[in-house]
Amino acid sequence: MSYTHTVTVPLAWDEALQRTREVLAGQGFGILSEINVRATFEAKLGAGAAEDLGDYMILGACNPTLASRALSAEPDMGALLPCNVVVRRGKDAAETTIQAIDPQTMVKLSDSPAVRDVANDADTRLRAALDTLRGAGAA
Repeated sequence: MSYTHTVTVPLAWDEALQRTREVLAGQGFGILSEINVRATFEAKLGAGAAEDLGDYMILGACNPTLASRALSAEPDMGALLPCNVVVRRGKDAAETTIQAIDPQTMVKLSDSPAVRDVANDADTRLRAALDTLRGAGAA
């Protein structure tokens, strides 16, 4: 079972990270948090662990309208927000991978039709963002 949508693009790390932020914004997502996993590994586990991981950033993406609808329907959904989007590139990789949580995961945890509608909307938006990135990588 896959719980993410994934694209791999031939973009440099910095460009892929910036483009990811831009395409998410274009789909109505703001970035509430950024977790630099590589920097955390370096600080807590040492330079070797960070080097082995490569570049790895978790973006906490949120569309306020969708979040409001989900939380109104089922307040416990807050445990699944924001939608995490990972931008990662292994130390020897020639490409950058971008992964977004599959919002349909929420549907599997709730019987609420309103949550299903929000998940469908979020899924459409996240897939559109990844499709845009895929197109940018091919350019």
